[in-house]
Amino acid sequence: MSAKIRILLADDHLVVRMGMASILSFEKDMEVVGETDNGVDAVRLARELKPDVVLMDLKMPKLDGADATMQIHAANRDVKILILTTFGTSAELKKAMDGGAAGALLKNSSQAEILEAIRKVMTRNRVMSDEIRHSIENLNATPEMSPRQLEILNLMAKGFSNKEIADITGISLETVKDHVKKILSKMNASSRTEASSLAVNLQLITG
Repeated sequence: MSAKIRILLADDHLVVRMGMASILSFEKDMEVVGETDNGVDAVRLARELKPDVVLMDLKMPKLDGADATMQIHAANRDVKILILTTFGTSAELKKAMDGGAAGALLKNSSQAEILEAIRKVMTRNRVMSDEIRHSIENLNATPEMSPRQLEILNLMAKGFSNKEIADITGISLETVKDHVKKILSKMNASSRTEASSLAVNLQLITG
């Protein structure tokens, strides 16, 4: 009989950890070797327990999942890290994947999908849900903005009119209009509202 896949659970929600532990307990080829509710202990336990797979949440106290992933991967590349998240920004997800995560799934994935993903990352296959893949692809296609355009985009998102933006920035109204036109074109947006929403999703500006 081959060795079981040793799994470390890192999630700040006890109910989630209990649920995952229960699911994994029925799998003959898997076992949970440790649990933690924060990123700092995830790094420590990964070092001490040397699990095969870490199921990592993105949003955790002390150290977020993306940074914990980077530290675990840097210390031991044999540990496969599978991100399980309810919601994460494109930038956080990309940071985790670039930092060494072997895969990423949404927590609303089916049990079968999660179990299949654990087995796949053990064979060095990369796993990613369609939603997360599209999110990262959109981030990679983020339009380049000049500092002035980012400033105007931020003011647009706050609801300021072109004239108000001109008064705040000290540039002419015609120049503001030109910037707004270029911003909408770069973001392939049909309105200021759409451009603002896209900018927040892409983390060009804060919401």
